[in-house]
Amino acid sequence: MTTVLQVKDLAKHYGALKAVAGVSFGVDGGTCFGLLGPNGAGKTTTIEMIEDITAPTSGEIYYKENRRAGSFREEVGIQFQHTALLGFLTVRETLQTFADLYTRPHELDDLIGMCQLEDIQDRYNDKISGGQRQRLLLAMALVNRPELLFLDEPSTGLDPHARHELWKIVEEVKAQGKTIILTTHYMEEAAKLCDQIAIMDFGKIIARGTPEALIHQYCGGPSLTLPKQLLETVKPHLQYSYRESGDKLEIFPEDTNECLARLIEMGVDLSDMTVRSPNLEDVFLTLTGRQLRD
Repeated sequence: MTTVLQVKDLAKHYGALKAVAGVSFGVDGGTCFGLLGPNGAGKTTTIEMIEDITAPTSGEIYYKENRRAGSFREEVGIQFQHTALLGFLTVRETLQTFADLYTRPHELDDLIGMCQLEDIQDRYNDKISGGQRQRLLLAMALVNRPELLFLDEPSTGLDPHARHELWKIVEEVKAQGKTIILTTHYMEEAAKLCDQIAIMDFGKIIARGTPEALIHQYCGGPSLTLPKQLLETVKPHLQYSYRESGDKLEIFPEDTNECLARLIEMGVDLSDMTVRSPNLEDVFLTLTGRQLRD
């Protein structure tokens, strides 16, 4: 698999503040790479340097194994988190305006269909909903047929239905062989769309891997929660780590099936038991002690 983007020791300093402190990673072609982190972690600055919006203090950025050339901006698409739209233009007129900036733009009707904008293409930009606006911004990022697509928190503020509709479009774009770099605060979004994830904090990458590998490495398997009143009954027989939390007893078995079989053999009432699998939010808490939305 070809590496489309390679970042080596990328840094950005603002006086004594090291916003990005030596970040390195590669992104394979046709994959979705997620960059996660709390506000102030350095992820937005990192993305802006890669996009050639902000100049790095030091470090190197390679696109298709070469230093970025003038063609870079022709071959990438960017969906910014905040973009002002002209209210006196319609959705279609907006896309046509952006298409006119490129030498090989996307066929407009196909792009409108892909991003589910058919019903609103003649509606003015100030008359569309939040979900429709995000789909329009995605279409604007795709108008030049980019090979590398940057999505900066594309579903922020959307309701669950609009968010899932946007995910379907992103998955379709990825299926076309596009390479995607995604920043998001939604862990479900990262788990669904990303092949690889890097977690940043204090300007550095502190963990990287597939969503499944990160969860397994930092959080282990599922946990079982029982009423705390059962502690004295099960404690003498437990061979696993456990934690008391309020009126609950949380057990962390190495083998969930074996633990369940043992509890059943002991005659423990499992009617109030819950089984919880760890997720990417748990990974972040384990690594930084902070939730992503803090």
